Amino acid sequence: MAAPIKTCVLGVGLAGLTFHVPFVLALPDLFKLHAVLERKPAGPGGKLQERFGADVAKDVKIYNTLDAVLADREIELAIVGTPNETHYDFAKKVLEAGKHVLVDKPITANYAEAVELGKLAQSKNLVFYPYQNRRWDSDFLALRSLLSLPADDPQSLGNLFEFESRFDRFRDALKGTWKDLPLPGAGQTYDLGAHLIDQALVLFGRPAKVTAHIENLRGLGNKEVDDRFTIFLHYPSLPPKTSASVTPTSFTAILRGTTLSVRSPQPRYVVRGTGGTFTKFGVDPQEDQLRAIKSPAEIVDPQNTAYGKEPETLWGTVENLRNGQVVKSVWPSTEKGDYAGLFKDVAASIREGKNPAVKWTESADVIEIIELAHQSTKEGRTLVVPTRA
Repeated sequence: MAAPIKTCVLGVGLAGLTFHVPFVLALPDLFKLHAVLERKPAGPGGKLQERFGADVAKDVKIYNTLDAVLADREIELAIVGTPNETHYDFAKKVLEAGKHVLVDKPITANYAEAVELGKLAQSKNLVFYPYQNRRWDSDFLALRSLLSLPADDPQSLGNLFEFESRFDRFRDALKGTWKDLPLPGAGQTYDLGAHLIDQALVLFGRPAKVTAHIENLRGLGNKEVDDRFTIFLHYPSLPPKTSASVTPTSFTAILRGTTLSVRSPQPRYVVRGTGGTFTKFGVDPQEDQLRAIKSPAEIVDPQNTAYGKEPETLWGTVENLRNGQVVKSVWPSTEKGDYAGLFKDVAASIREGKNPAVKWTESADVIEIIELAHQSTKEGRTLVVPTRA
């Protein structure tokens, strides 16, 4: 068995301590938490010790500068969980130092930077892996399963013509963090929109056109930092699954997010086809569970059947037309959410040369769509998405 990958997590804020460190610790056969980057630790062990205890932190180095991280030849993988505007610079320096890199979304603030990093990684035979963890959400896995049904299945949606995906929240005040500042990669479109766009591209591929409306709806802070977005991805009609009496002439993916939505649970998906409609409320439970766990071992403990499991009250519903009547049924989120699957794939990409499940080119496409969405908003028009080989 190959030795665990010696890993350094850059940043010990929400991303580092909730979405990265727990999985590095939970998968000791694949990773070893060798170091963290924390500028000004308040005490021995820093925030790592505060969150997971002295036993976890005692053998982990704390570096105060990126240069110190880069100089440590034992580090094989760096995970970038620092503020968005640092992602490009940090990832580039990590790759130039000959280390693999896992970069939180958004991987960069613009498409050109993403391509530059990808080509740099290729030239050095290194893994540049985007952290698109929402591909492992329980509800997204359930949706993919639904859309894969054969046309003759009674719960099939038939020929799709509209997909709506949302990440809504309610927050009527600024957070008081770097996320409020008008820096590269700032705003809800780069933050939550990056997940929605990635999922849409996974399901339906590259759109033909983009129309968007992005704004600072609350009027708080800098007006350039958006807190609401609506993005329309325009496609020609999808390949038909059935010989329905009506064949849609187009397909539209509608991606929305706002910070002023008063609802619980929040709406998540509405997918419409000629044979039915799928409706889903609520989000994957992993983020809340990761904030609350006492030990990272809980993530992979087979006795912990609750981790990643969505409550039945949040399972989606399917409404199908049968013999002229609308019939409603439950579509269960039976497959547990599994962010650990992303980390296992990162390890396989590094140790075995496996083709990554999340390719940097795919996340570069996400960034390009975000840039087009902002341009569409500023110019008040629909934009053609450039074709890529």
